[in-house]
Amino acid sequence: MEPLVVVDMGREALMLTLMLSGPMLGVGLGLGLMVGVFQAVTQIHEATLTFIPKFLGISLVLLFLMPWMMLKLMEYTFGLFDMIGSVGLR
Repeated sequence: MEPLVVVDMGREALMLTLMLSGPMLGVGLGLGLMVGVFQAVTQIHEATLTFIPKFLGISLVLLFLMPWMMLKLMEYTFGLFDMIGSVGLR
């Protein structure tokens, strides 16, 4: 297997990881920022106040995006299997 193929496979895996985790990380960041501002304004410093909105927001994003995420993972996996099959025949 050529080094360029391995580098390309690693790049695709990294891009897929970033694409799949990006929406959840973005929602967690946004909700954390909003809760932080709310806590600073109201001077309520409760530890569970930061955890629960993030958990619910990330869970909802995961629930809504799960079909798309599974489709992307299956496409990547099928592409890897096709590549393995073509490398094995050479």
